[in-house]
Amino acid sequence: MPEQVFFIVWRESVEAILVIGIVHAWLARTSGGAGQRYLWFGVAVGVALAGLMGIGLMQADGWLQGERQAIFQAAMVLVASALIVQMVFWMRRHGAGLRAGIEQRLSHATDNSRHWGITVLVAIAVAREGSETLIFLYGMGLAQDSPAALASFTLAALGGLAVALLTFALLQVGPRLFSWRLFFRLTEILLLMLAASLLVAGVERLIGLGLLPAGPDPLWDSRWLLDDGQGVGALLADFAGYRAWPALTMVLAYGLFWLIVAIGLRWQRRRPAAGLSTEAAV
Repeated sequence: MPEQVFFIVWRESVEAILVIGIVHAWLARTSGGAGQRYLWFGVAVGVALAGLMGIGLMQADGWLQGERQAIFQAAMVLVASALIVQMVFWMRRHGAGLRAGIEQRLSHATDNSRHWGITVLVAIAVAREGSETLIFLYGMGLAQDSPAALASFTLAALGGLAVALLTFALLQVGPRLFSWRLFFRLTEILLLMLAASLLVAGVERLIGLGLLPAGPDPLWDSRWLLDDGQGVGALLADFAGYRAWPALTMVLAYGLFWLIVAIGLRWQRRRPAAGLSTEAAV
């Protein structure tokens, strides 16, 4: 579980830092750095808004009891899975024109409301990434863990943030070391695998609650080949949704997930690409 937390915080933090970097570079180029305080105030506001989202999630979890709480947690797992897929498709569609789009909004914001428009734009971007991260972490079981496990969650999150800063610095060097295009392609594969894992976990919970039929259970038993409770099998269970003895409903949900993703990617590739390359995002 900590490795999932590390990956999500790392990936989402890089995306947030990318937006901040674009705004910082635009300010340096167009106004000699004037307005930087509005940028960092926007970051602070965005973090605060994401924090309020996290408090709201924890409060909702505390208000619900018994079966209602279990249903809410299962629903949030499925929401997290859907959000990850949506994020991957959004970045594939808009990542190429990310810089141009942000700079256009920056110009419009400063023309109409001076530098306070920068604060609003950055706050929304940071709050969105932070809120998504919190929903993902909640879906992974953040609200259900013991204090010791929460400490592990926190360390993994801090590690992900630190590595995100290092990743951004390396990507700034340019394609000689590691390109933005390669970064997004590799991480979107891992994100889709993680979304599949969360979907399986959500369906598993709904079956346990009696809200979904299990069908033949288990459909097979492959523990002799790869146990999902330890080693490589446990890693695949966390990151790809592998189950050594799954119910039929879980297998169908898993297959349907990848079918929908494949159709979506095929449809998206047929749409005309517009804007700058991802390499020009910073």
